[in-house]
Amino acid sequence: MKNFQFYNPVRILFGKGQIAALTARIPAGAKVLITYGGGSIKQNGVYDQVKAALAGFETVEFGGIEANPHYETLMRAVELGRAEQVTFLLAVGGGSVLDGTKFIAAAIPFEGAEPWDILARKAKVARAVPFGSVLTLPATGSEMNSGAVITRVATQEKLAFSSPLTFPQFSVLDPETCFTLPPRQIANGIADAFTHVLEQYLTYPINTPLQDRLAEAVLLTLIEEGPKVLANPTDYDAMANFMWSATNALNGTLAAGVVTDWSTHYVAHELTALHGIDHARTLAIVLPPMLRYRQAGKLEKLVQYGQRVWNISQGTDEERAEAAVQATVAFFEQLGIKTRLADYEVGAETIGHIVRRFTERGVKDLGERQDLQVADVEKILTLAL
Repeated sequence: MKNFQFYNPVRILFGKGQIAALTARIPAGAKVLITYGGGSIKQNGVYDQVKAALAGFETVEFGGIEANPHYETLMRAVELGRAEQVTFLLAVGGGSVLDGTKFIAAAIPFEGAEPWDILARKAKVARAVPFGSVLTLPATGSEMNSGAVITRVATQEKLAFSSPLTFPQFSVLDPETCFTLPPRQIANGIADAFTHVLEQYLTYPINTPLQDRLAEAVLLTLIEEGPKVLANPTDYDAMANFMWSATNALNGTLAAGVVTDWSTHYVAHELTALHGIDHARTLAIVLPPMLRYRQAGKLEKLVQYGQRVWNISQGTDEERAEAAVQATVAFFEQLGIKTRLADYEVGAETIGHIVRRFTERGVKDLGERQDLQVADVEKILTLAL
């Protein structure tokens, strides 16, 4: 096991009616900026619950944060937050709203040339406005981590940042807020969480049996509970199990002391930036060829994954590894998520575009062994056609 430091200060308020409990978690006298997405919270009752909980606070609102939140949109929220001198933020929505709010929190007090430097130049986040969240879409784990991914439309870039100052102070996880989610968003959330686990698990063994079994537990729960949620989003117990699984997929516990590999995410971000494909669906496109191309380096963990998660025990190690990849593809397809570039009308010209972008940025040494180069990315994406 590798040396590690684990830090996660997020208070989780889980279960029915917990939105009302957020009142006690916000400092008295705070001026609160409420952030949200397209407005579905005003149709499903979540907005009314939030407003009731904030009855004793002065509030300002900013809606319209996109899936894959746009820097240009978020900067309007930053300007509003500065003008109104808000002292607390409350994100109400899914991972994109939470990611966007993390950026807003860091950007409001930012003193550099422009807040995009936080992403493009890794400028230090010296201060951030405190914030909490009300989660309405399980998927990204953003409710219990400090990371965010932001898209700049003008340059077709999708970049990430994190800071110890951008953990939510609290997150409300009420499964009932997710009862009206459409099937596409539920499927995306399941696939997103599933891939988060695999990028921390499918590397190579370094004697971390607890972390392995924690990862396998999340995977098995998503496999068992995900289809139940898709079939009946108002099944409280299934939604609760899915919600908590997605949170645990990326709250830091699975990554503690292990080797991780985020190359699938790194490459998949380009497909979203260039074509606007849902993040989870880009992961489902890139992950299978990534695993196949790198089978030799991941063989032991692929075999373990196949046996412990999919009950694959017959054949050579290479055959079992391939069967595990096939089982993963079948799971994504069962969720209604297509796994080939052609399914999204994306062809070889996009692969060339990504290769050029990576070359211009000097991208190199991706993966858990730092041995994945741009030429490898080109071959992996070609396999995805």
